Amino acid sequence: MSKNYAIEAEQREQAGKGAARSLRREGKIPAVIYGDKKEPVKITLDSNRINVEYYKGHMFTTLCDLSVGKDKHLVLARDVQLHPVTDVVEHVDFLRVSAKTKIAVNVPVTFVNEDKSPGLVDKGILNVTRYDVEVVCLATNIPDEIVVDLEGKEQGDAVKSTDAKLPEGSKFVIDDRDFTIATIVAPKRLEDLEAELAEGDEDDGIVSDEEAAAAAEAESGDAKEGDAE
Repeated sequence: MSKNYAIEAEQREQAGKGAARSLRREGKIPAVIYGDKKEPVKITLDSNRINVEYYKGHMFTTLCDLSVGKDKHLVLARDVQLHPVTDVVEHVDFLRVSAKTKIAVNVPVTFVNEDKSPGLVDKGILNVTRYDVEVVCLATNIPDEIVVDLEGKEQGDAVKSTDAKLPEGSKFVIDDRDFTIATIVAPKRLEDLEAELAEGDEDDGIVSDEEAAAAAEAESGDAKEGDAE
């Protein structure tokens, strides 16, 4: 599990869109701490500081030591609202956690032993269907990654959840079946690609110059027959 990051915050009383806009003009953003059967606490964060943490890409899987004045909170970011144009963080929801808190969290997948997969060595392609998987674990023991072993995998094989190595104390949210994380597919031959492209040209609804000329000639002939009648 990654080391906790630390952030300082200030408690706030005001809420609403007007108050949020005023905060953002000051380089701050609104946030809230909730959970653990305690009252929510409205806080403000330094915008630059929280954006740095967010764009490191670990906020949803790394605990935060959040200081609000003299109070200390162990929290995990659960929701982040971004500006629709600039993608700047505009609001954060933090969940209070403890050593006993269990949560569901999406954890990135890492593939290993690609060089020991006959299917990949023979120029096969790893087609990933899940870049992360949802697991249930203790909030204080969130895994950094889920390692999936590709050793021995052939072209046509499916890489299943049973191929993943789960850290102790973690389990998949989907626990009623062995679900697919990736597949190893054969590389397409040049002639197969050319055949697909040719088939696509036939079905794309675009009329070639030759087809247009033939259609025009046929239409002209029909018109002349009609005049003769």
